[in-house]
Amino acid sequence: MIRLEFAEGLMKMLQRSWTPLMAAAFAVVTALAAQSARAEELAKDLFGAKKLPAVAAPQSFGFYSKGCFAGGVAIPMDGPHWEVMRPSRNRRWGHPVMIGLIEKLSRDAAADGWPGLLVGDISQPRGGPMLTGHASHQIGLDADIWLTPMPDNRLSTNQREKMSATLLVDEKTHLVKEALWKPQHALLLKRAASYPEVERILVNPGIKKKLCDTVKGDRAWLRKIRPFWGHDYHFHIRIGCQPGSPDCKRQEATVRGDGCDQSLAWWFTDEPWRPAKNPDKPKARELMTMASLPRECRAVLDAPAPSSAEAATYHGDGRSIAAAAAEPAVAAAPEPAITSGAGALPASASAFAATPEIGIPLPRPRPGN
Repeated sequence: MIRLEFAEGLMKMLQRSWTPLMAAAFAVVTALAAQSARAEELAKDLFGAKKLPAVAAPQSFGFYSKGCFAGGVAIPMDGPHWEVMRPSRNRRWGHPVMIGLIEKLSRDAAADGWPGLLVGDISQPRGGPMLTGHASHQIGLDADIWLTPMPDNRLSTNQREKMSATLLVDEKTHLVKEALWKPQHALLLKRAASYPEVERILVNPGIKKKLCDTVKGDRAWLRKIRPFWGHDYHFHIRIGCQPGSPDCKRQEATVRGDGCDQSLAWWFTDEPWRPAKNPDKPKARELMTMASLPRECRAVLDAPAPSSAEAATYHGDGRSIAAAAAEPAVAAAPEPAITSGAGALPASASAFAATPEIGIPLPRPRPGN
């Protein structure tokens, strides 16, 4: 904004001795200042203001903590085995493969004995940095699932906004609260890690240690379970960059082994929990401008929206997603077919085109409602 102040001061100087040449120079300075101001707009404000996704083929741009995505779809507020929490945040959007995987997890976990998923934040409609909370969740490939099982009764909107999650880890010892931990928690995490699309699952170090101490037999899936700060009431699923997203930046692969080694022991020393040296330092998302994001994110931001959230929401029983009136505005590379996984789609699929009968697991109306 300093450039704008400079331009205003220059204008006052030029007004005293105005000439055609000076007028032309002033026009150039003003244009540069306006371009600079546009580049300096905070990305979190721009993306946080978008209520609906960008109409385009599904595509992720950039990295999990610095990017955006087009062609997003929403998971319905309710399903047979899930409920969306904190609906006012409008963060139930993701890449179609991510949404399909959550629905599949809800069904498979129910078969394993888990009462149902409470779905936390996925992404904003067009991704990008959020107004509050996460550093990641920007490209439609991250999702939070509460470790609190879904209640028997349907939660009201007010309950979904205010209900507290169950904290499974003691803040002082960083160990799991034994009275709250159930074998079903381990089964749920194992099921989530079983999908090839899932590259890693972030949990509290105490939860990782509990799994390391108790899992018998097959332990290969523990490689995907990664300890990280927070995550004491939910786990974070991250899937990899999807076909058709050449500008999506992959995360470094997890290390070999089950992770139950010295790298885990480090979390139970004092070092990870020391107070930050500069606690008032702004977080990256607070400073991120459009100039910080991939250039495609401007097109994502400016792309047309569907007619409603309903038009961009998955529905089951073979019903298609409502077609959007506008043509895709974000150029996407030809998409190779996704031949496996919860979100298998044909090569030419758009998130807003009719969904063909290819066995995609889609949400269904909750029984009895």
